[in-house]
Amino acid sequence: MTDRRTARVVVVEPDPSDPLERFQEWLEAAGIELRTVRPDRDEVPSVADADGVIVLGGPMSSNDNADHPWLEDIRVLLRDAVAREVPVLGICLGAQLLAQAAGGEVTRGENGVEAGLIEVRVRNEASDDDLFGALDRSFTVASMHGDMISELPEGASWLGSSDAYRFQAFRSGSCAWGVQFHPEISPPTYENWVGKFTSDDPEEVRRVEAGIGELRAGDARAAVWSRTLADRFAELVLLRATSGTAV
Repeated sequence: MTDRRTARVVVVEPDPSDPLERFQEWLEAAGIELRTVRPDRDEVPSVADADGVIVLGGPMSSNDNADHPWLEDIRVLLRDAVAREVPVLGICLGAQLLAQAAGGEVTRGENGVEAGLIEVRVRNEASDDDLFGALDRSFTVASMHGDMISELPEGASWLGSSDAYRFQAFRSGSCAWGVQFHPEISPPTYENWVGKFTSDDPEEVRRVEAGIGELRAGDARAAVWSRTLADRFAELVLLRATSGTAV
């Protein structure tokens, strides 16, 4: 009989404005034990005792190392997780840090802020991917980011794109995924972000504000897909806890 211990996931929350939110309920329902750390005040832990890692978003840029030196601590954690084949999900800022940790590049978004409800198209190359292979070929999901992943790490698998930005989803190594979008949030969290958003570009402000109505109207569809992503990631974490391997 296989010995199954509690599956533990380290959640790195760079800013309280972007919490784990709906993913917390879904992952805990799957039997995952969550440990949330704030890198601005907590030591970023070792991945040695974790069965999974989630790195969330935040208002800072992944290039703001001078103002947020702990960003490098997160990159160290991610590099270690990739090396140890511990399942990783990097969301928005977390995806950008994962890309940088593995040798990719992040720059200011060439098409401005991507916000509201967006369509992500899953590439054919993702058909046998352990996370994205189980998902629809196209789905709608919440988004809010100004930076972009401009170059994927060498050897990374490119999994999804949108009209505005090519690298919406990728995998580095065997089981470390980065997603530029926000599957974890609900409309109220997005509305909170909009309330703090500023820009000198009126069209950008209009686009960001229009996202409130988009998310309210499309959240039921987005939540179904987001739950699928969370459940599949939980399965990979539980497999790691059971067998010591991610896949």
